[in-house]
Amino acid sequence: MFFKKCRTLSGSAVVLTSAISSLVISANLAIAEPSHGIAMRGDPLLPANYTHFDYANPDAPQGGTLVYGVTGSFDDLNPFDAKSIRTGARGIWDPIFGNLVYEPLLKRNKNEPFTLYGQLAERVEMSDDRKWIEFHLNPKAVFSDGKPVSVADVLFTYELLREKGRPPYSTRVKQTSKIEQTGEHSFKIMFNERASRETPMLFGLMPVLPKHAIDVAEFGKSTLVPPIGSGPYVISEVKPGERITYTKNPNYWGNDIPSQKGFHNFEKVRVDYYRGGNAQFEGFKKGLFDVYQENSPSKWRTSYDFSAASDGRVERETFKRRTPSGMLGFVFNTRREKLKNPKVRQALASIFDFEWANENLFFGAYVRTSSYWQESNLSSLGQAASAGEKAFLSNFPNSVAADVMDGTYKAPVADGSGRDRKVLRNALKMLKAEGFTLKAGKMLTPDGKPLQLEFLIAGGAGLSGQDIERLSLAYKRSAARLGIDIEVRLVDDSQYQARKGAFDYDVTINVYSSSLSPGAEQFGRWGSASKDVEGSFNFAGVAEPAIDAAIDKLLAATSEEEFQDAVRTYDRLLISGHYVIPLYHQPDIYMARWKRISRPDNNPLYGPQFPTWWHEDAK
Repeated sequence: MFFKKCRTLSGSAVVLTSAISSLVISANLAIAEPSHGIAMRGDPLLPANYTHFDYANPDAPQGGTLVYGVTGSFDDLNPFDAKSIRTGARGIWDPIFGNLVYEPLLKRNKNEPFTLYGQLAERVEMSDDRKWIEFHLNPKAVFSDGKPVSVADVLFTYELLREKGRPPYSTRVKQTSKIEQTGEHSFKIMFNERASRETPMLFGLMPVLPKHAIDVAEFGKSTLVPPIGSGPYVISEVKPGERITYTKNPNYWGNDIPSQKGFHNFEKVRVDYYRGGNAQFEGFKKGLFDVYQENSPSKWRTSYDFSAASDGRVERETFKRRTPSGMLGFVFNTRREKLKNPKVRQALASIFDFEWANENLFFGAYVRTSSYWQESNLSSLGQAASAGEKAFLSNFPNSVAADVMDGTYKAPVADGSGRDRKVLRNALKMLKAEGFTLKAGKMLTPDGKPLQLEFLIAGGAGLSGQDIERLSLAYKRSAARLGIDIEVRLVDDSQYQARKGAFDYDVTINVYSSSLSPGAEQFGRWGSASKDVEGSFNFAGVAEPAIDAAIDKLLAATSEEEFQDAVRTYDRLLISGHYVIPLYHQPDIYMARWKRISRPDNNPLYGPQFPTWWHEDAK
């Protein structure tokens, strides 16, 4: 356990000081004014005197219990160590269920692309060049044991996460050159050359841990000791791998701050764990938990004939997406010699018959994905490269295909038969051009070996396990017509996570979510530095100078026009690299809930927000 008396940290490369004297600001930097919020570009949408986020109901009833159902297991209550990436308990520090135990300095408004407002920090200052940021803590903020949240806790947190935290928290702290206390409730962070324009924003989303309650020597080890945080809930019950229950802290300090009004309305929040997707859905049908986001159009149309859905006790709702499509796809592991050639990957991707799969497996409910930011103005689809894009890409000749450059590219279209000969002939032509041969019904690589690929899949990844398996088998049938041997390997979740984390696969499935403000997370997905980092999200094994430069460019953008150009350029590079077999996306969000749970009428930009919901029986 690590929630004990603190031990001293040493050996820091980051300077942390508790000097309370005023800081002299360099003459060449503009003096920023304290603000109630900051935006990645432009100004916050909400004024300084805003009373609440407009998708939350400040008069929501208080009380009752909300129960979530998730698949998997957990054995760790520390969300900031490396082990917690796969087996940390949901809810403690959670972008979907809410940060129930730990809190960030600033809170993201889900009705703006990337804007942060006061939470633990009530005010924030930032230089125009974003070389420093200063936070002013809310003096009312306290931990659940009544101890005040202090600057000393912040400095302790950053040093702890720098030494023992998992990415991205550890890597963020390494982007600082100096962190120091500037007042009783304020501290200032100065950034080094590793930082980008987004870095100060990301520090607004950093947690604050209690110095007095953490044993540094034990931090990083799995623990089931309930942590002390400043958030609205405390952990009241833990059944490892089965259930975790949170109870509202009656003395929560932040009930009346604007960013929290209308949030966290339940007396208790419980997260129940299920072994797989089928058991999870059966649990929802029986009323064992309250809300269920359906990711399978076929199930949405055919599996909701149970009595509670028929008589109205379960309500089904469809929400229109207002954010980019993201990319669901079968990911090629380019670390494998047979998949290093982008022309080969292009040929293999073209075999997938979306039209057949959509009609025969999904009732025509999907839209084919051709861009990582489809359905938004950040997408390169239908948009010829601008002068700025061309100037940037001139430094990386032949990195973008001609049809992607002029905006005419779309993912290949088949006739829907599942055996489109035109598509197969074209794929064969591309493979032969790269030295492959078809002999005796077998596709041979340039060195004369049979082309064999293993598809590593498991339940989850944005679809039900059954859907993924059916897709893999459909692809296998198409590939077999070209003599390509596909082995579909369906494994349990623990084996799947272990092999995926070690990049032990030829092809796997992944969802690359996309926001209206992509940033530093892209380095972890596609940046060269993450290619060989076991456990990173660079599943394709990409290490391309053009992609690294494009990420730098989008992070450095200061205007909307410059940012849009940068993301479109980045989109073109990812498309042209053929790192995935693009699948499809839902234009809608499918959500089912037991009617004992209610929600606000206003649906924000980033979709339904569970922490703003409430129980019908509450008062």
